[in-house]
Amino acid sequence: MSIVKIQSIARKEFYHLIRDFRSLYLAFAIPLLLILLFGYALSLDVDNVKTVVVDYDRSSLSRDFVRKLDASTYFDVPGYLSNSWEVTEYLDNGWATMAIIFPPDWMETITADRNASLQILLDGSDPNFASITAGYITRYVAEYNNRLLLDFLDRKGMEKIKQPIDGRIRVWFNEDLESRNFIIPGIIAIIIMIVGAMLTSLIVAREYENGTMETILSLPIGAVEFLIGKAIPYFFIGLTDVLISVLMGQLLFGVVIKSSFWLLVLAASLYLFVALSLGLLISILTKSQLVANQVAVLITYLPSLLLSDFVFPIVNMPNILQVITYIVPAKYFIDILNGLYLRNLGLDMLWPSYAVLGVMVLFLSIFTLAKLKQEGL
Repeated sequence: MSIVKIQSIARKEFYHLIRDFRSLYLAFAIPLLLILLFGYALSLDVDNVKTVVVDYDRSSLSRDFVRKLDASTYFDVPGYLSNSWEVTEYLDNGWATMAIIFPPDWMETITADRNASLQILLDGSDPNFASITAGYITRYVAEYNNRLLLDFLDRKGMEKIKQPIDGRIRVWFNEDLESRNFIIPGIIAIIIMIVGAMLTSLIVAREYENGTMETILSLPIGAVEFLIGKAIPYFFIGLTDVLISVLMGQLLFGVVIKSSFWLLVLAASLYLFVALSLGLLISILTKSQLVANQVAVLITYLPSLLLSDFVFPIVNMPNILQVITYIVPAKYFIDILNGLYLRNLGLDMLWPSYAVLGVMVLFLSIFTLAKLKQEGL
């Protein structure tokens, strides 16, 4: 293996990147755009639930119920409606996602120590949003019930009843329950796959389409020198994108890595080698830039987004998809990112994911070299 030959191939690919504006755009502009979009637009948090109220009771207790609900950060009550028919219009048009209807004599029923019904309507178009909102309002009603019960006991001169169970909840790792603390590290896996796999899936196919592959096959270079030289520019571009993502996550969103930065660099390098190997293998097999780009999207980008435990939890997937996730490299890289960013773990806890990525690098590199040698290099 000749270092000079590798440098020559890497220099040629670097010059091509400088001249090709589209490749530079894909390498830098799209990752930056993804960080901004995912960081600001994508949020799994549920707050400011638009809530409309129909109050047939018009009592001080119903107004107190709504006032305390509106004071919460989870609900937003823009105003009252005159009747329940307007609720249908608001829910149908998406102007509100929850409605509360107080029946007549609601306060009178409560003060008479009888059960008082309260109708709550939820828009279930988004099941996840609706289920979380239902949990919020259920907890609020329970707390309000507890407050009324204490007032009742106080009026009767009775001793307050102590709750038999005192659940003390403490959240580890993501204490603020902010989804961006999970999303920002996860998007690094998507960015690396875009730069590593989708860009490199074009480079060998481009040589075939331009008719220069025959010239390359006639040169005194080996398959290892050719692949390493082709991959070097994209490897450094990928690492640059990782550093930019880490800095943007810290400066714009306050997401700071808790564990070792060098463990992140090691994991990103392994994952980037996997992405580069996949891209080069796709390029060798397809020999067409259009087909290579489409295949790369299907077998690298989409699985990294959908089957990596990034957005959709793997435990909720069908069994067959859960098995498929074991061959998705992003699954292991996101596991490392969560450990480094959120759990402050070290290599002693994360080594299985590092080992799997290392095995993937070895397997894909050997297979890619074998296919390239079959082409005559």
